[in-house]
Amino acid sequence: MLIGVPREIKPNEHRVAIVPAGVEQLVRDGHTVMIETDAGVGSGFSNDDFISAGATIADSPNKVYGEAEMIVKVKEPITPEWELIREDQLLFTYFHFAASRDLTQAIVDTKSIAIAYETVELPNGSLPLLVPMSEIAGRMATQEGAKYLEKTFGGRGVLLGGVPGTPAAEVVVLGGGIVGTQAAKIACGFGANVHILDTNLARLRYLDDIMPANCNTVMSSRYTIREYIWKADLIIGSVLIKGAKAPWLITREMLKEMRPGTVIVDVSVDQGGCVETSRPTTHHDPIYTIDGIVHYGVANMPGAVPHTSTIALTNATLPYVSALANKGFERALFEDNSLRPGLNIYKGNVAYQAVAEAFDMEYWDPRNHLEWFN
Repeated sequence: MLIGVPREIKPNEHRVAIVPAGVEQLVRDGHTVMIETDAGVGSGFSNDDFISAGATIADSPNKVYGEAEMIVKVKEPITPEWELIREDQLLFTYFHFAASRDLTQAIVDTKSIAIAYETVELPNGSLPLLVPMSEIAGRMATQEGAKYLEKTFGGRGVLLGGVPGTPAAEVVVLGGGIVGTQAAKIACGFGANVHILDTNLARLRYLDDIMPANCNTVMSSRYTIREYIWKADLIIGSVLIKGAKAPWLITREMLKEMRPGTVIVDVSVDQGGCVETSRPTTHHDPIYTIDGIVHYGVANMPGAVPHTSTIALTNATLPYVSALANKGFERALFEDNSLRPGLNIYKGNVAYQAVAEAFDMEYWDPRNHLEWFN
């Protein structure tokens, strides 16, 4: 199979979808890997590194998309890339379709096959290709939140861990999954007073056992959210509904109950955001203020640490890339129950129910149409 890896063109996105070690493995298995020139430079991998591993270097995205049978990326294709995607071409990347009708319709119109990293799901319900980036995003959420609490950026001027004789910051984490746990872990390490809100009592019991004494677990409800956000210095939104749009847990009206200079880091923004006033921002222009509340909405947070995040991501994705290349996507999906939920769009049809529901589009159930899917 000819596997194409284009250079990421989303603003401030420096990750690459494969590392030289992965190229070497795929080439050894008999595949051709085409890397767009300088695709890995931002992550610390040169064209020569890829050539030494056996890749060919393409001088343009047109060549990569024009020849590859499978495109492997990090982030969803953006507008300039849509017209390059070919009918029946296999795309394997993060899509987060439920956050964008335009993207969903564009990929439907290409009649390509879109397998999304974020909905690949193991039998235990975990999301193996989302976990490494969630770990990084969670840790970065606290790091970035601590920075934007500085008065220079409009924050409350609060040091996360305080100092002797001065209270530490109050950090509220909405959601106790991978992102929330990692965010809370770093905030606790700073010495902040941390409160994790979640609706899963079993998860709260687990977190209560493993987290340090300065972490408090709280059953989440509209009442408890309102109770905790008014005293928060930093709020981290880490809500995930698999493949679907995140619910609004904080409304525009609720901002008025919060103290001016409070910082919200909404990690859920790539799924629409769990705060009504959230919108995607970039690393170049990461924050904005509404009603005195500082919002941080960078949708590709791990892109700021591309060396770390590229290695972490490709450690997780390479086995699936290999399976798709070695077996072909039909057999790979047939044989792997965890890869099967990754199919989001199939040749002009929305094949993931939560995406269809997000935009009131027709859901095309692959179990009723594709023998190999079952």
